[in-house]
Amino acid sequence: MSILPYAVAVWIFVVGIYGVVTSRNLIHLAVCLTVVQSSTYVLLLAIGYVRGAGPPIFDAVPVGTRTVDPVVQALSLTDIVVSVTVLALILALALDVHRHSGTIDPDEIAEMHG
Repeated sequence: MSILPYAVAVWIFVVGIYGVVTSRNLIHLAVCLTVVQSSTYVLLLAIGYVRGAGPPIFDAVPVGTRTVDPVVQALSLTDIVVSVTVLALILALALDVHRHSGTIDPDEIAEMHG
């Protein structure tokens, strides 16, 4: 078992969090949140990897052969779909904020009243 995929997932997470903390733009913030989300793809795939295992197509693999867990792959695809949906929502909110306040800098956005 290698620790490299877990280290890569942590590194991607830290880079994304650093971008979120230092962001001066709502669009940049959304992209950095997407980078943070992509670290979960690497983590899920690292958890589901089995050395020497075959694909999870049970009709094509002989009985008794080790296979990769298909649930982890399904979770990764679900994670990607959720990430794209959340990114679209955040970008729509950023455009709405820009329309109302004229800026996308979080520090320059005036307090909004409903």
